[in-house]
Amino acid sequence: MDFTSLGTYADDHHGLVSLPAALKRGLGRATWFRALQDGRLTLVHRGVARLPGAPETRDQSIAAAVLATGPGSMASHRSAAHLWGIVRPDDDPVEVIVTRRNRSPDIDGVIVHRPRDLRDLQPALKARIPTTNVLRLLCDLGAVDAGSVSDAVGHVVTARLASPVALRAAIDRHSRRGRHGVPAFRAALEEWVIDGKPVDSVLETAMRRLFETYRLPPYEFHARIAGLEVDFWIVGTPIVLECDGWEFHARSRAQQDADAARDAHLAEHGVLSLRFTYHQIVRRPAEQARRIAAIVRQWAPHLDLGADRRRSATIRAQKAR
Repeated sequence: MDFTSLGTYADDHHGLVSLPAALKRGLGRATWFRALQDGRLTLVHRGVARLPGAPETRDQSIAAAVLATGPGSMASHRSAAHLWGIVRPDDDPVEVIVTRRNRSPDIDGVIVHRPRDLRDLQPALKARIPTTNVLRLLCDLGAVDAGSVSDAVGHVVTARLASPVALRAAIDRHSRRGRHGVPAFRAALEEWVIDGKPVDSVLETAMRRLFETYRLPPYEFHARIAGLEVDFWIVGTPIVLECDGWEFHARSRAQQDADAARDAHLAEHGVLSLRFTYHQIVRRPAEQARRIAAIVRQWAPHLDLGADRRRSATIRAQKAR
């Protein structure tokens, strides 16, 4: 058997070769089966084999399942999440979606999904493997692992893989089809978008929760103040809150210098910049809420915090509708 003709194909498919690919390159079925018998190929799934020396990896397992289920198949659900760079458990099952109407084979150790809803099934190529795009991924993931969707949406939003507008439109499309994963997707998006703007980090999401939990004054997210975009501006005050404070940048002198210059620029324009670390926001939220309220009373004594809280609640209820 001439493995040279299969080398390029295998290089592009994680050390794998399929029977259709071998036949297309002029190798007969009898030669294929002899190679499996004498160890020159190692059978992975029916019609899919691994070349000698090819390392066994998670990506290879996913690629093998996609090849075994034939044209039109793609990695999906938890496997797609892994390929898109979302951290997943090592013991996740391999999952694929098949889009053809004729029945594809069942494969040991692989979950094969055959959905009736074919919306948003234009594949993306991730790690050289056909994979569901992020819109479909987030809908599907909620159906099999709802608790992980928030982290997945966070990855998609903060990495700018899709805009919040596109994610919201996908939720609307799939909710009309009664998809089981949509509620988890919808709830997760609310965590990672503030006033229609994507968050840059988990710190901003945590700060939003702090504002809501402790009924702090209304804020504008990613407002432009003195020519700079800030994380949170407390409306009606000269106070801005930054959620990537000194602790976050402790190992970067260049970032410390940039932050110092930024704070100095705001100070020149009469703006007080308060910085918060992840530890402060998450582990000591009540203390930070008291700190913010005290500074607001000191710097903006004219504000009626009670009225501001009521107005903020009304505005957010209107946005929710």
